[in-house]
Amino acid sequence: MMNKIFIIILTLLLSTSLMAAGSDSSSGSSSSSSSNEESLYEDAVKLVKRAGKLEKKDKIDKAKKLYSQAFNKLEKAYKSDKKNPDILNYMGFTTRKTGNFEKAEKFYLEGLSLKPNHNGINEYLGELYVQTNRIDKAKERLEVLKSCNCKEYGELELIIKTKGSKVY
Repeated sequence: MMNKIFIIILTLLLSTSLMAAGSDSSSGSSSSSSSNEESLYEDAVKLVKRAGKLEKKDKIDKAKKLYSQAFNKLEKAYKSDKKNPDILNYMGFTTRKTGNFEKAEKFYLEGLSLKPNHNGINEYLGELYVQTNRIDKAKERLEVLKSCNCKEYGELELIIKTKGSKVY
Protein backbone atom coordinates (compact mmCIF):
# COMPACT_ATOMS: atom_id res chain seq x y z
CA MET A 1 0.00 0.00 0.00
CA MET A 2 2.77 2.44 0.94
CA ASN A 3 4.65 1.57 -2.26
CA LYS A 4 1.57 2.41 -4.35
CA ILE A 5 1.11 5.73 -2.55
CA PHE A 6 4.80 6.51 -2.97
CA ILE A 7 4.70 5.74 -6.69
CA ILE A 8 1.59 7.88 -7.16
CA ILE A 9 3.24 10.79 -5.37
CA LEU A 10 6.44 10.30 -7.36
CA THR A 11 4.46 10.20 -10.61
CA LEU A 12 2.71 13.44 -9.74
CA LEU A 13 6.00 15.09 -8.90
CA LEU A 14 7.57 13.93 -12.13
CA SER A 15 4.61 15.02 -14.24
CA THR A 16 5.04 18.58 -12.99
CA SER A 17 8.77 18.35 -13.60
CA LEU A 18 8.15 17.60 -17.26
CA MET A 19 6.80 21.11 -17.60
CA ALA A 20 9.34 22.72 -15.30
CA ALA A 21 12.48 20.83 -16.23
CA GLY A 22 11.77 20.96 -19.94
CA SER A 23 13.06 24.45 -20.34
CA ASP A 24 15.35 26.65 -18.37
CA SER A 25 14.13 30.23 -18.13
CA SER A 26 17.70 31.42 -17.83
CA SER A 27 18.90 29.39 -20.78
CA GLY A 28 20.28 32.40 -22.59
CA SER A 29 19.09 31.11 -25.92
CA SER A 30 19.35 33.27 -28.97
CA SER A 31 16.86 36.13 -29.07
CA SER A 32 17.06 36.27 -32.85
CA SER A 33 14.91 33.16 -33.20
CA SER A 34 12.46 33.12 -36.06
CA SER A 35 8.79 32.79 -35.22
CA ASN A 36 8.61 29.62 -37.33
CA GLU A 37 11.33 27.97 -35.25
CA GLU A 38 9.64 29.10 -32.04
CA SER A 39 6.32 27.65 -33.17
CA LEU A 40 8.04 24.37 -34.07
CA TYR A 41 9.51 24.27 -30.56
CA GLU A 42 6.20 25.17 -28.93
CA ASP A 43 4.36 22.57 -31.02
CA ALA A 44 6.93 19.97 -30.00
CA VAL A 45 6.51 20.82 -26.31
CA LYS A 46 2.73 20.37 -26.66
CA LEU A 47 3.28 16.97 -28.27
CA VAL A 48 5.64 15.97 -25.43
CA LYS A 49 3.02 16.91 -22.85
CA ARG A 50 0.33 14.94 -24.69
CA ALA A 51 2.69 11.97 -24.93
CA GLY A 52 3.34 12.15 -21.20
CA LYS A 53 -0.39 11.95 -20.50
CA LEU A 54 -0.68 8.92 -22.78
CA GLU A 55 2.24 7.29 -20.99
CA LYS A 56 0.46 7.68 -17.66
CA LYS A 57 -2.51 5.85 -19.17
CA ASP A 58 -0.16 3.03 -20.28
CA LYS A 59 -0.67 3.91 -23.95
CA ILE A 60 3.03 3.56 -24.61
CA ASP A 61 2.93 2.99 -28.38
CA LYS A 62 0.80 6.08 -28.93
CA ALA A 63 3.06 8.09 -26.63
CA LYS A 64 6.16 6.99 -28.56
CA LYS A 65 4.56 8.16 -31.81
CA LEU A 66 3.97 11.59 -30.32
CA TYR A 67 7.53 11.70 -28.95
CA SER A 68 8.79 10.90 -32.47
CA GLN A 69 6.63 13.64 -33.97
CA ALA A 70 7.91 16.07 -31.36
CA PHE A 71 11.50 15.09 -32.15
CA ASN A 72 10.94 15.81 -35.86
CA LYS A 73 9.72 19.31 -35.04
CA LEU A 74 12.61 19.87 -32.64
CA GLU A 75 15.08 18.74 -35.26
CA LYS A 76 13.73 21.37 -37.66
CA ALA A 77 13.84 24.04 -34.95
CA TYR A 78 17.42 23.07 -34.11
CA LYS A 79 18.54 23.59 -37.72
CA SER A 80 17.86 27.30 -37.35
CA ASP A 81 18.93 27.68 -33.70
CA LYS A 82 21.92 25.53 -32.77
CA LYS A 83 22.64 27.59 -29.64
CA ASN A 84 19.40 26.77 -27.79
CA PRO A 85 19.95 24.26 -24.98
CA ASP A 86 16.18 23.92 -24.43
CA ILE A 87 15.77 22.44 -27.89
CA LEU A 88 18.61 20.00 -27.23
CA ASN A 89 17.07 19.11 -23.88
CA TYR A 90 13.79 18.12 -25.50
CA MET A 91 15.61 16.34 -28.33
CA GLY A 92 17.35 14.27 -25.68
CA PHE A 93 14.12 13.74 -23.75
CA THR A 94 12.07 12.59 -26.76
CA THR A 95 14.87 10.34 -27.96
CA ARG A 96 15.23 8.81 -24.49
CA LYS A 97 11.48 8.25 -24.28
CA THR A 98 11.58 6.32 -27.57
CA GLY A 99 14.36 4.13 -26.21
CA ASN A 100 17.49 5.45 -27.89
CA PHE A 101 19.59 6.18 -24.81
CA GLU A 102 22.87 6.60 -26.67
CA LYS A 103 21.49 9.27 -28.99
CA ALA A 104 19.65 10.97 -26.12
CA GLU A 105 22.86 11.21 -24.13
CA LYS A 106 24.57 12.95 -27.05
CA PHE A 107 21.83 15.60 -27.20
CA TYR A 108 21.95 16.17 -23.44
CA LEU A 109 25.74 16.49 -23.47
CA GLU A 110 25.61 18.89 -26.41
CA GLY A 111 23.08 20.99 -24.48
CA LEU A 112 25.34 20.98 -21.42
CA SER A 113 28.23 22.17 -23.57
CA LEU A 114 26.12 25.29 -24.24
CA LYS A 115 24.82 25.69 -20.69
CA PRO A 116 26.48 23.42 -18.10
CA ASN A 117 24.11 24.39 -15.29
CA HIS A 118 20.85 23.86 -17.24
CA ASN A 119 18.55 22.36 -14.60
CA GLY A 120 16.36 20.35 -16.99
CA ILE A 121 19.23 18.78 -18.89
CA ASN A 122 21.08 17.87 -15.71
CA GLU A 123 17.96 16.24 -14.27
CA TYR A 124 17.04 14.33 -17.42
CA LEU A 125 20.62 13.22 -18.06
CA GLY A 126 20.68 11.97 -14.48
CA GLU A 127 17.48 10.03 -15.15
CA LEU A 128 19.06 8.52 -18.24
CA TYR A 129 22.05 7.46 -16.17
CA VAL A 130 19.73 5.81 -13.64
CA GLN A 131 17.91 4.01 -16.46
CA THR A 132 21.22 2.75 -17.82
CA ASN A 133 22.53 1.70 -14.39
CA ARG A 134 25.22 4.40 -14.19
CA ILE A 135 24.31 5.63 -10.73
CA ASP A 136 27.69 7.29 -10.14
CA LYS A 137 27.13 9.48 -13.20
CA ALA A 138 23.58 10.23 -12.05
CA LYS A 139 25.01 11.37 -8.72
CA GLU A 140 27.36 13.71 -10.62
CA ARG A 141 24.34 15.36 -12.24
CA LEU A 142 22.72 15.59 -8.81
CA GLU A 143 25.82 17.32 -7.47
CA VAL A 144 25.57 19.91 -10.26
CA LEU A 145 21.96 20.59 -9.21
CA LYS A 146 22.75 20.66 -5.49
CA SER A 147 22.99 24.43 -5.17
CA CYS A 148 20.18 25.31 -7.59
CA ASN A 149 17.44 25.36 -4.94
CA CYS A 150 15.14 23.82 -7.55
CA LYS A 151 12.70 20.96 -7.74
CA GLU A 152 14.83 19.18 -10.33
CA TYR A 153 17.32 18.40 -7.55
CA GLY A 154 14.68 16.78 -5.35
CA GLU A 155 13.18 14.82 -8.22
CA LEU A 156 16.52 13.41 -9.37
CA GLU A 157 17.52 12.66 -5.80
CA LEU A 158 14.29 10.70 -5.31
CA ILE A 159 14.78 8.76 -8.56
CA ILE A 160 18.32 7.84 -7.57
CA LYS A 161 17.17 6.68 -4.14
CA THR A 162 14.28 4.67 -5.59
CA LYS A 163 16.09 3.40 -8.66
CA GLY A 164 14.17 0.13 -8.40
CA SER A 165 10.86 1.78 -9.28
CA LYS A 166 10.49 2.57 -12.96
CA VAL A 167 9.17 6.13 -13.01
CA TYR A 168 11.28 8.31 -15.30
